[in-house]
Amino acid sequence: DEEEKLVAKVRALDLRSFSLTDPEVSVGVKWENYLSSTMNRDMVHCPELKSLMRSGVPHVHRSKVWRWCVAYHTRKFRDSLAPNYYETLLGVARDKPNPASKQIELDLLRTLPNNKHYSSPGADGIQKLRNVLLAFSWRNPDIGYCQGLNRLAAIALLYLDQEDAFWCLITIVEVFMPQDYYTKTLLGSQVDQRVFKDLLSEKLPRLHAHFDLFKVDSSLITFNWFLVLFVDSVNSDLLFKIWDAFLYEGPKIIFRFALALFKYKEEEFLKLQDSMAIFKYLRYFTITILDWRKLMSIAFVDMNPFPLRQIQNRRTFHLEKVRLELTELEAIRQTFLRERDTHTDARTLCSDDEEDN
Repeated sequence: DEEEKLVAKVRALDLRSFSLTDPEVSVGVKWENYLSSTMNRDMVHCPELKSLMRSGVPHVHRSKVWRWCVAYHTRKFRDSLAPNYYETLLGVARDKPNPASKQIELDLLRTLPNNKHYSSPGADGIQKLRNVLLAFSWRNPDIGYCQGLNRLAAIALLYLDQEDAFWCLITIVEVFMPQDYYTKTLLGSQVDQRVFKDLLSEKLPRLHAHFDLFKVDSSLITFNWFLVLFVDSVNSDLLFKIWDAFLYEGPKIIFRFALALFKYKEEEFLKLQDSMAIFKYLRYFTITILDWRKLMSIAFVDMNPFPLRQIQNRRTFHLEKVRLELTELEAIRQTFLRERDTHTDARTLCSDDEEDN
């Protein structure tokens, strides 16, 4: 009986887990137990799965779990679309000129140049990456292509096939991130940097004051963390574990880990007593962080409480401020252009008078 075999397997795994001391192996056993008990059913949000995702998904299960997460978050889109929707987009991309294709081509080999899947024009990941980005650009003509999307798609393709990687990109851009995060204005990204500075002031007041004292703008570094979800900023083992939690919980995870990275090295920052030294350290300090369990504890324990409503409220507040500032800047720009045109006309008139004389 298959069910009896499954129960026996789960019980055996439970017994094994009691005798294990290595946390990584223990997490692996818990994942085996969970996946065996779900019998390949669709993902359901629950405290057990949330805890497992925060512990990191074992490499052997990551493809399956990421696919689960993406399917869960994009179901509302996919249920109303034809099964061959992705292939249809690719067909359009092949048949029609795309204004985004030139920039996509320029960025393909710049994406993850040290990864074997993207290191040369003939590498196996390059065509897949091209397809995903072109399909995305046709689905989202208002965005088309934004630098940063290539890195997101490239990471997704390390564990997902083309179509699932495409839907992973949709999850990030259309489901998780606020509107205008990847448009030309990067409005949503600008807003999140202000929200993050508020949280830094609240959660790490000493570090925030230290940056203020030396006039260090942390967003020069953190802007990219948010835009590409820490790609190229932390070592790959940490990166994939952050993505595990992110694909389950959403953008709040970015704020948690951005704060946790600073908390992890807070004392090192406080020792630095000039702006150049601080900025130099900002550029590489994340690569020196290797202890995942310590970072996870900071992100999910030390940073609590961390209500999503707080982030949403601050986004709303800062969005209005940024929009007002942009409106004022546009008014200044228009005034400048009118004055410039007036002066140009005056100079032309004087020049014509001189020629007449």
